[in-house]
Amino acid sequence: MNERLSRTLVEFAHSFLLPGVEGLQPPGIYEVETVEEQLDSVSFVAYRRVSTMITVRGPTVLSRQQAPIDPGDLAAALKRDAETSHGQP
Repeated sequence: MNERLSRTLVEFAHSFLLPGVEGLQPPGIYEVETVEEQLDSVSFVAYRRVSTMITVRGPTVLSRQQAPIDPGDLAAALKRDAETSHGQP
């Protein structure tokens, strides 16, 4: 089965919590990696998401670690961050 990998950057202006990620994360730019697999049973090209991971700071200053996340949780955290930036509750 064919897989495709996409990487995007997301930016948080404020500290945030995200299910699946341990602890409060500081503001900054984070890489999000999504793996999708091609579906063979359809007559057109289609993909299904297999996993989504975010890269966060590790336990030491120079370390990084990946944590599996739900894209819906990430979208909600980004929305909260944006609302906080615009002074909404």
